[in-house]
Amino acid sequence: MAPKVVLVTGCSRYLGGHLAARFAANPDIDRVLGVDTEPPPRDLLRRMGRAEFVRADIRNPLIAKVIATAHVDTVVHASVTANPAGPTGRTVMKEMNVIGTMQLLAACQKSPHVRKLVVKSTSAVYGSSSRDPAVFTEDMGPKDLPSSGYAKDAVEVEGYVRGFARRRPDVDVTALRFTNFIGPRIDTVLTRYFALPVVPTVLGYDARVQLLHSEDALAVLERATLHDLPGVFNVGGDGVLLLSQAIRRAGKLPLPVPTAAVPTVGRLFRSARLVDFSPDQMRFLNWGRVVDTTLLKREFGFTPRWTTQQAFDDYVSGRGMRPLIDPELVASVERGVLDAAAKLR
Repeated sequence: MAPKVVLVTGCSRYLGGHLAARFAANPDIDRVLGVDTEPPPRDLLRRMGRAEFVRADIRNPLIAKVIATAHVDTVVHASVTANPAGPTGRTVMKEMNVIGTMQLLAACQKSPHVRKLVVKSTSAVYGSSSRDPAVFTEDMGPKDLPSSGYAKDAVEVEGYVRGFARRRPDVDVTALRFTNFIGPRIDTVLTRYFALPVVPTVLGYDARVQLLHSEDALAVLERATLHDLPGVFNVGGDGVLLLSQAIRRAGKLPLPVPTAAVPTVGRLFRSARLVDFSPDQMRFLNWGRVVDTTLLKREFGFTPRWTTQQAFDDYVSGRGMRPLIDPELVASVERGVLDAAAKLR
C-alpha cells in the first residue's frame, strides 16, 4: 500500500531534498513534508515542486505536533549526517543525529497514524579495525565498537530505532546501512577528500573502499518508502577499489603519512577547512570496510545500477577531474593483474 502523507527529514541537503522531490512527483502520494532547520537552496526548493517545506528542529518535541497535525503515515529519517559544519559542527552534528532521532522516534511513537519508518543508517556501525572480516553481513557486529564521531552516533541511532520497533510492532521499520556515497553532485567528506590536489594516505596501508552512487542511494530510499520491506539491509555497489587505485583513477597524487603524524595532518586539513577528518574516518582510511549485499538483492529486490568502480568514475568525470592516466587503461591493467594472480593461484 503506497503511503499517503510522507515526512522527510534533512530536506535542505542533497539526499533529503532530492528524495522529497521524487515523492512530490509521485501522484499516488497525497502530501509530502520536508523538514529541516534551514530552507533548502533555491534550486533544490524549485526541484521539490509541491513538497511543503516545514522549518522545524527535530531536536524539539514540537516535531510531534507536525507529525500529528499532518496525519503523517510514513517518516523517512534522512538527516543523520557525517558532515559537521562550522567550528561547533561536531557538537551540533551529534545533537542532530542522536537527540534529534530520539525526539523524532518519540513523536512517531505517539502518533497512531504512523505505520512506516525508513532510517538512513551507515555501514560505519561495523567500525574499521585490523580484526574485521573480509565482508560484513547484517547479523555481524563491530570487532571494535566505534568510540566517537559519526560511527558512534549511528550505533546509538540504530539502538533507539530497535527500541522503537519493539514498542511499536505495528510499524514497518527499515534501516539501511549505506556504504560511502559518491557522485558528481553530492557533497561528502569522501568527495572532498578525493578532490584534494594531494591526497593524504596512511603509510603502509591500502584500504578497501566500497562505494554507492548517490542516485542508487535515492532509489533505495524511494523503494523502501513505497514498499513494505522491513528489516536491516546493507546497501553498497558491487566490487571494491583499493584506496591507491581510487587516487590514481582521480588523477591525484598520494601523500603517504606516518601513522603517528595522521592526527596532526587531520587537524591541519580541518583548520584549513579543506576536509573535516574525524577519528573514525581516519580508521576507515587505514582499514576500509566492505559489506555483503545479498539481502539487498534477494529480499529487498534491488541491485545497484553502478558498481563501486563505475560510481567513482562517474564522480571523477562529473566533477571535471582529468586523470593523469586514462581510466580505461588503468582498468585493463588491473584486470590483467587480477587474471595473472588467479592463474598463479
